[in-house]
Amino acid sequence: MSEEHSTHFGYKTVNESEKAKKVAEVFHSVADNYDLMNDVMSAGLHRGWKRFAVGVSGVNPGDRVLDIAGGSGDLSKLFAKKVGRSGQVILTDINASMLGVGRDRMLDAGLSVPALQCDAEKLPFPDGYFDCVIVAFGLRNMTHKDRALAEMQRVLKVGGRLLVLEFSKVWQPLSKLYDVYSFKLLPLMGKLLAKDAESYQYLAESIRMHPDQDTLKQMMIEAGLSKVDYYNLVAGVVALHKGYKT
Repeated sequence: MSEEHSTHFGYKTVNESEKAKKVAEVFHSVADNYDLMNDVMSAGLHRGWKRFAVGVSGVNPGDRVLDIAGGSGDLSKLFAKKVGRSGQVILTDINASMLGVGRDRMLDAGLSVPALQCDAEKLPFPDGYFDCVIVAFGLRNMTHKDRALAEMQRVLKVGGRLLVLEFSKVWQPLSKLYDVYSFKLLPLMGKLLAKDAESYQYLAESIRMHPDQDTLKQMMIEAGLSKVDYYNLVAGVVALHKGYKT
């Protein structure tokens, strides 16, 4: 009988087998209000962060792009326009509720983007298939980040890029102000706008438990990526990491 390992769910310690279920419950709960809450929480800045990620991705017409934990499909939509009809974008998420929102948005926009429910730690794609893989605001929710990063590296072509857009370690002089925002205002906005303070409390905690910029850079190197670097956005509230498969 295999031994059960523990991991974190926000600030709580839970069994690994429980974490995926608890994360799923959070995103089932917030799916319908996800885009609204993103706009409110970031004052619309998340849209600029995503456009910046696409801009530095190096993606060209005809390329293949994998959008992991793509949720409501913001990035898939941007990449679909970038790769054109000769390219391919695949939208994935482990959460059916979030994926349904993204799939419907792609259809409404008239875009041919397949939506596939799958686990980033066990990607159902062949080795060396994609020119670019991106995960935005999803890595911190994964139980085994190292496995997920290794899988992303595996499905990249040689010369392909992995982009990780994620909340990160804020500039120290702003940390107290950021804590007030995260632990007081964020759950309050969740309660008022999404009728769900608890999920947004978890999201604030999960940001604090996520590896900082240099730790994530080292994890990407250990996953087999090279020339890994990162861009701090909004004083490190968010960081965009980029690495290559060589």
